Amino acid sequence: MIELKEHLAVAAIRWLPASQGGRSSGPPTAPVYAATATFCSDSAEPDADLLSVLVQRSGTLPDGTDLARIGFLVPDLARPHMHLGAELLIAEGPKVVAHAIIHELPR
Repeated sequence: MIELKEHLAVAAIRWLPASQGGRSSGPPTAPVYAATATFCSDSAEPDADLLSVLVQRSGTLPDGTDLARIGFLVPDLARPHMHLGAELLIAEGPKVVAHAIIHELPR
């Protein structure tokens, strides 16, 4: 996939360094990155449901954090969790590789 045509949100993403369990090759370089993800509940603990997430980098914030468009293979499963400030843990297998905070919701 070279472009994420429909997205549910824009998120600020902090990729974990390899020393903290992140990707050994660094942030993904594919035009659209696919992984699994889970939303954190109000208690900051991850929810049990894993969702298939699509991430397309769209820029960089002043602090160096990536800004990305976020989509899901099954958007209806993600919609109930979508709100400004929602935290999403992005994983490869059982390993969390990034933290995302919903920054913007398109109309």
